[in-house]
Amino acid sequence: MLVGIPKEVKNNEFRVSTTPAGVHSLVIAGHTVFVEKNAGLGSAISDGDYVKAGATILDTADEVWAKSEMIIKVKEPIAEEYPRMRRGQILFTYLHLAASRECTDAIVQSGITAIAYETVEVNRFLPLLAPMSEVAGRMSIQVGAAALQRPNGGRGVLLGGVPGVAPGKVVILGGGSVGVSAAAMALGLRADVTLLDINLKRLGEIDEMFHGQVKTIASSPYSIEEQCLQADLVVGGVLIPGAAAPKLVTDAMVAKMKPGSVLVDVAIDQGGCFEGSKPTTHADPTFKVHNSLYYCVANMPGAVPATSTAALSNATLKYSLAIANKGWQKALEDDVGLAAGLNVHEGKIMYAAVAAAHGY
Repeated sequence: MLVGIPKEVKNNEFRVSTTPAGVHSLVIAGHTVFVEKNAGLGSAISDGDYVKAGATILDTADEVWAKSEMIIKVKEPIAEEYPRMRRGQILFTYLHLAASRECTDAIVQSGITAIAYETVEVNRFLPLLAPMSEVAGRMSIQVGAAALQRPNGGRGVLLGGVPGVAPGKVVILGGGSVGVSAAAMALGLRADVTLLDINLKRLGEIDEMFHGQVKTIASSPYSIEEQCLQADLVVGGVLIPGAAAPKLVTDAMVAKMKPGSVLVDVAIDQGGCFEGSKPTTHADPTFKVHNSLYYCVANMPGAVPATSTAALSNATLKYSLAIANKGWQKALEDDVGLAAGLNVHEGKIMYAAVAAAHGY
């Protein structure tokens, strides 16, 4: 198969979809890999590294898309990429279509076969979303701690406190990969950490995981409001696979929160779990809602690409190889988990939550 690795064009997106190790695995399996010139520079990967792995470097994105039967990306296509998609081509990337009618319409109209990383599912586990969720969860505490600094518009709280001064209070919504990773980082900074989830069994697992150091509370509108009003930092990490995120923190709640408190919406890729959330970029990551600060960067792991690219490529390579070796239809027939990744095929929505989000 002819496989294309274009350079990412989203604002401040420095990741690339495939490492030289991944390229090498595709090449020795008999496939041709086209990499756009300088696609890996943001992740500290040179064109020479790709050439050594067996790739062919092409000068432009147009060439990569035109020559390739399968495009492997990191982020969903944006407007400048829409005209490059075509019927008969495979797109394998994060799509988050439930959060974007514009991107959904463009993919439908192109006729391309679009397989989404975030809806590939194995035994209720999302193996291609997990590594970036772990990165974003850990980053949420870093960026939240920075935003809490007074010069950045925050409350002026040090999460870990100091002897004689109480630590900052971190409230985490969701006990999945994002939530657990955020809890681990916050606990490492010696913050006061509370995690909410609707799954009592999961709360029990988290309680054991952290030896009771992370407080666990059953999630409800009442408990969410109660905890948010006490919080210095709130991290939103809830997920309904492939669907729009539920709005758990209302505007009315935020109006009553501590002045200078910070809310980091890791669910922004799926529309966000705070009322008032809107996607931001690394160039301008925060905005005020009432007296609180929202951080809603839609590609958080893009800020640490050397780590993120390797983690993503490690997770996706198995599936990229299956699609390249067998063709997408046979690969999906042989793997029910990968089949769950099919979101759009030749103008038809193939994933129920996306169809529901946009009335298809």
